[in-house]
Amino acid sequence: MPLRPNAASLIRANLEQIQRGERARIVTIGELTDKQLDDLNRARRQRNLPTVHREVVFLGKHLYASRIVGNGYSIEEVIEQIVSAMRDDSVIESHPKMNALINKGGRKDAAGNIVRDKAVLECTNRNPRIELLSVVPEGDGRAPRH
Repeated sequence: MPLRPNAASLIRANLEQIQRGERARIVTIGELTDKQLDDLNRARRQRNLPTVHREVVFLGKHLYASRIVGNGYSIEEVIEQIVSAMRDDSVIESHPKMNALINKGGRKDAAGNIVRDKAVLECTNRNPRIELLSVVPEGDGRAPRH
């Protein structure tokens, strides 16, 4: 599995620090599988971008602002979305402006919706490491709050 056994607690700690107005530090939460890394680097080479290493790091500031403050998700819901998106059978989706790891099989949420969680990967700022920038729960029926 791409997430390390202690990833949920590291993610929770960072998000709680940000919630308290404290500065979180970058933590390593996992790594891509061989296939995920190969697929991502193949797409990057096609765009003449440098390849990345398999390590996935997390800070959480953007995710906290967009999903917890902006969309009203709880820290526990966000962790559930990340765990779902970062499975070993999740697939890379790569576009010129975004790379993501998607749980194509989906998960059933508390309301009974089938949700395809998408982990948005930032591959430039911390190159060659990959940063988990955000997560998008597609299909949960919750509209973003503005």
